[in-house]
Amino acid sequence: YQYLSRYKRKENLDHFLFIPGRTEGTEKECLKLLLEFCGRHNPSWTELSNFTHFLNFQLSKCEKSVFCSPAVGKDFQGF
Repeated sequence: YQYLSRYKRKENLDHFLFIPGRTEGTEKECLKLLLEFCGRHNPSWTELSNFTHFLNFQLSKCEKSVFCSPAVGKDFQGF
C-alpha cells in the first residue's frame, strides 16, 4: 500500500523505503488501491493474494538491489 499510494500520487519512489508496521490509510483505501492496480476486473481473493505476494517479493528485492539504491539512483533515476 505504501508504494502504490505514493505511485498513484506520482511521488518520487527513488528514495522511499518500506517501513514495516507503519500504518497508512484504511482497510477500505488499501483494498480499493489493490483492486485498481491488480490488473484484473473483479479479481478473486486468491488473485489479490497472489498479486500482493508477488508485488511484495519484487519490491523487497528492488530495495535490496545495488542498482536501485539511493547512492546509484542519480545514475539510474526511475529505474
